[in-house]
Amino acid sequence: MTPTATAAGLARIPFLREAQDPGGPCLTGERHTLDNTGFANAVRRLAQRLAALGVEPGDNVAVLVPNCPEIVTTMFAAWFRASALTPINPALTDDEVRYQLEDSASTVVVGDERARRIAAEIDIAWVDVTSVHTRQLEPAPGGEPQADSHDFALVIYTGGTTGRPKGVLLDHANITAMSASLVDHFELTESDTSLLVLPLFHSNGLIAGVVSALSAGGDVVVAPRFSPATFWDLVEKHRPTYFSAVPTMYAMLDTRTDRVVDTSSLRFAICGAAPMPVDLLTRFERRFGVTIVEGYGLPEVSVASTINPVSGPRKPGTVGIPLPGQVVAVVSATGEHVPPGSRGEVIVRGPNVMRGYLGRPEETDRVLRDGWLHTGDIGAIDDDGYLRVVDSMKDIILRGGEHIHPPEIEGCLYRHPSVLEAAVVGRPDPILGEVPVAYVAAKPGLAITESELLAHCTAGLARYKVPAAFHVLTMLPRNSVGKLVKARLTEDVHG
Repeated sequence: MTPTATAAGLARIPFLREAQDPGGPCLTGERHTLDNTGFANAVRRLAQRLAALGVEPGDNVAVLVPNCPEIVTTMFAAWFRASALTPINPALTDDEVRYQLEDSASTVVVGDERARRIAAEIDIAWVDVTSVHTRQLEPAPGGEPQADSHDFALVIYTGGTTGRPKGVLLDHANITAMSASLVDHFELTESDTSLLVLPLFHSNGLIAGVVSALSAGGDVVVAPRFSPATFWDLVEKHRPTYFSAVPTMYAMLDTRTDRVVDTSSLRFAICGAAPMPVDLLTRFERRFGVTIVEGYGLPEVSVASTINPVSGPRKPGTVGIPLPGQVVAVVSATGEHVPPGSRGEVIVRGPNVMRGYLGRPEETDRVLRDGWLHTGDIGAIDDDGYLRVVDSMKDIILRGGEHIHPPEIEGCLYRHPSVLEAAVVGRPDPILGEVPVAYVAAKPGLAITESELLAHCTAGLARYKVPAAFHVLTMLPRNSVGKLVKARLTEDVHG
């Protein structure tokens, strides 16, 4: 059973699956499993309830709850109504939640008691998340999904590490192109099972982890949270063929797994959100027998633009080749395409590129120019077409006229046997302008001193690249996706 989604057909995926394989597995959570018929009926019932609450085509439906299958059902029910889904990180403060609900003009929020309270404060409707999959005795209404290819499907808020988060507008055509590209690249079929451990309030989990698998005919297992203590139990129980994680998760699995695990079901694993140290990647692959493919993307491209091949040549230290249907290039500061191996800004073109930022036309125009998305990231493409992301333009440290790229220093720190995580930011200096400062977390059970780190960097880096200070922390600050939040470190060095 392989339902394929056309540009107007994402909302029809549950019903294509129901028609082709009614009793086939579809969506599994901590408490229950839905087959294709059960999932399609749950979507129909929730769509009817949304309609009764006044949700119209073009409205936004928010969801505020930790990872669970009900988020997936809510997404497809919103699409049934030709509405967009706004998934909200439950780790946000009430003020931050209110901001996203009001900025997105959401008309209803699906969630728990906290969501009910916040909904009452700003006078919008609320649906109890615990009722989404518990109305099995109610008749499922009929009707056809109303969404069209140019209707908005997702409003994904950026991390907000600098200023207020921006709502990235993705329409059905964006998501169809992105999911089809991933299905093609990974050769996904009805035999695949996605184990979802990334949060469902970001496009990676929703599109790469859910929509791509379901549109290929496969099924999805939603883990409530990532834990190195239970992760391999989930793999052995549910036998997934792939999962997506961030470098921190791989590092934790590597350092905190003390038994032999059965990974024979896994075809591959995806690593994104941040560069993965080559030593960690190769060690993890060798130890667990899992092929890891690194990729590069951001919400503005729906999910990803480049990923290393699963079956073709993989180049550790790169983020792979452009995904089908996308064009990735590197340009100079004046906009000219640079030759292979040369550094410049990474730009992307393709049907997966966002429609824009919600209510921010000037910021949209700044990043979408002449059909290209300007990412603000610095990279280089080699002769074989593999992209290596060097830095973010805003993270470069200018020390006395010398450009310093933090990933180069971080790479040196990662080569120290006791270092689990490393991050480098710029600190203002009255004479040099900026100097690099390093923050490091040691591996569990190991200790490391600032003098050791200084000696290690002095031996491996040019003098002007050696950090002016080292700070050893228990852990580095990260957002709920596991991505390092350097802005918090920058605030520290700025006092």
